[in-house]
Amino acid sequence: MKTSTDKIPGRGPFRIYTPASLGDAIRHYRTEAGLTQAELANRAGLNRSYLSELESGKETEQVKRLLRVLRQLGVRMALDKADW
Repeated sequence: MKTSTDKIPGRGPFRIYTPASLGDAIRHYRTEAGLTQAELANRAGLNRSYLSELESGKETEQVKRLLRVLRQLGVRMALDKADW
């Protein structure tokens, strides 16, 4: 069974096809950074409950629109640890 990454678990890039794969990636990088949901939400200017919904794979309207645009363009999104 494939996971949201095509590499060894715990490493990127995370290939984003669905709200669930986006949530997995966000949760992975948040925990890797040692942050709680509340800490990350505060830093990002989000409500913690919204971040929780993203991590649980809920299809928010914003995520739905973004994935629809990517599908129409025939591209996918990949998330990997930034070096900046």
